[in-house]
Amino acid sequence: MRIYSLPESTEAIIFDIDGTLYTNEAYVREQVDVQIRHWAEVTGISAQEARDRIAAYRKEWSARHGGKKISLGNTFTAFGVDIKTSIEWRNKIIEPERYLTEDPKLRAALGILSEKCRMVCVTNNPVDAAKRTLRALGVEDMLPLIVGLDTCMASKPSKDMLIRATELSCTDAGHILSVGDRYDIDLALPLEMGMGALLADGAEDIYALPGTLGLSG
Repeated sequence: MRIYSLPESTEAIIFDIDGTLYTNEAYVREQVDVQIRHWAEVTGISAQEARDRIAAYRKEWSARHGGKKISLGNTFTAFGVDIKTSIEWRNKIIEPERYLTEDPKLRAALGILSEKCRMVCVTNNPVDAAKRTLRALGVEDMLPLIVGLDTCMASKPSKDMLIRATELSCTDAGHILSVGDRYDIDLALPLEMGMGALLADGAEDIYALPGTLGLSG
């Protein structure tokens, strides 16, 4: 866990989902690779060639943008795969049910947080895929507010997505804490917009979040 900034009073929390609300490196990697493999099949190239092309583009983009990282959704647009197509692919081929199981500790932590904070998920997966992930973790009912890839037809970092999340949170940016596992994708823009930011390394940091915010113990 790394805290960049905490609001003086946290009234809402924006959660990334993948790699933040669960700890499963194999599934985090597979979510990316299954899309690249699908793109390879569609374009008639080998999976390894597709991986190499994506990796090369991301490396070049990062070098041109001061070391920042780019999401897979935004990377695909450079290869002619628009956001609408990415949404269709993700809904079809991402399978959280194969990798994730219910997490009572996560549910307990979210329960404590929900007593004080309104919670919104902002994810680069479509809303349906996000719901299936939350369902697999056993917390779908606790996180009904989701801003996904298909909400604003944009991939994080996206100001439109954060504005929508702020609206759903029913508070202003200065009282919102953004929590995610990738600084450039999940936290840099929220910080620019006046939100707090916390870099999480996985579910263990979410278990500890109530204590971090002084809501337990």
